[in-house]
Amino acid sequence: MRVLILGGTAEARRLAELLHGTPGLELTSSLAGRVAAPRLPPGEVRIGGFGGADGLTAWLREHRVDALVDATHPFAGTIGFHAARAAAATDVPLLALRRPGWSPVEGDRWHEAGSPAEAAALLPGLGRRVFLTTGRTSLAAFADLPDDLWFLVRSVDAPEPPHPSRMEVLLDRGPFTLGGERELLRRHRVDVVVTKDSGGAATAPKLTAAREAGLPVVVVRRPPVPEGVPVVAGPEQAAGWVRERLAD
Repeated sequence: MRVLILGGTAEARRLAELLHGTPGLELTSSLAGRVAAPRLPPGEVRIGGFGGADGLTAWLREHRVDALVDATHPFAGTIGFHAARAAAATDVPLLALRRPGWSPVEGDRWHEAGSPAEAAALLPGLGRRVFLTTGRTSLAAFADLPDDLWFLVRSVDAPEPPHPSRMEVLLDRGPFTLGGERELLRRHRVDVVVTKDSGGAATAPKLTAAREAGLPVVVVRRPPVPEGVPVVAGPEQAAGWVRERLAD
């Protein structure tokens, strides 16, 4: 049985670890290649895009894939829809693995936005020193804001223009600690935080630190999973789904 995992997330790596070495299973993990030095999962790995839904369809047919797991980042929305189209065209079973999103708790000052552009539009009324953690590919949405806004941008790789004119870049990769996030907000005098609803524990401490400091947080809502695609929340559930098909 041949399984393709569309990965690049901690959940995808954990799924590969759970399935690696399973008798009768050939496993390939596919990474988009947007990070310079990704953490590689065990087993066979391919890096790079497929060329849209048609390219992925051709790849599934050429490699005779029997099951497809979309374990990409919750905000890698395009590949999710490409996967749904390719799975339908090839009659390959498809599962989406998505870590649960975050939910506000008492004391949070959340402002929801439907996109990075909507988040940018909210900022002038919320603060002047912005901790921006939406990823380097979202920076263009904040490039034309007034110059009295200053940004601390945290990303794995260095961002490229367009980006805000007043910006300090912090190259770092989670998981992050609550103590570290508290100190970061204090040291840079942050008064508003912007994040995507990525979910998971690795980057959640910034939300707790912001709550403790009474800071507003702009949260960009995640895109939906394509209609009709089954969704599980954890790698263990996804591994069970694969093993059920292996046993058939």
